[in-house]
Amino acid sequence: MTTHSIEHHPDLAEMRTRFERVTSTPGAQAVEALALITGLYLAASPWIVGFSGLSALAVNNLIAGLAYCLCMSGLGSAYERTHAMAWTAVALGAWTIVAPWVIAGNVDTTRTVVSNVIAGGVALCLALAMAAMAGRSRAT
Repeated sequence: MTTHSIEHHPDLAEMRTRFERVTSTPGAQAVEALALITGLYLAASPWIVGFSGLSALAVNNLIAGLAYCLCMSGLGSAYERTHAMAWTAVALGAWTIVAPWVIAGNVDTTRTVVSNVIAGGVALCLALAMAAMAGRSRAT
């Protein structure tokens, strides 16, 4: 039984060149930088906005923010292996928006809702932009 490695695929060099072309654009680099800042804000938002006492939402935001950073941070350096993670970041952005209403307890205060909806909306838009760049690179 023989197995074939992707390293010997004839289109591998072309695929890598195409992904490098997408990630080397200023737009892609700006999206990645803004996504990292958004993820760090989301992780620190319970202490910035002042709802760290609402432990369930604070822990949720910390984990979601760090996960968002991890999903979006590898896109610039290893885009060909991590572009599918942009869709995970889309889900994290959507979760951030609905989290104040879904998490158990009375955590849907004005400051938690405003912070999560804005941060989640920005995270969602940035992740969709990165996912769209992945689709555009395959179409060219």
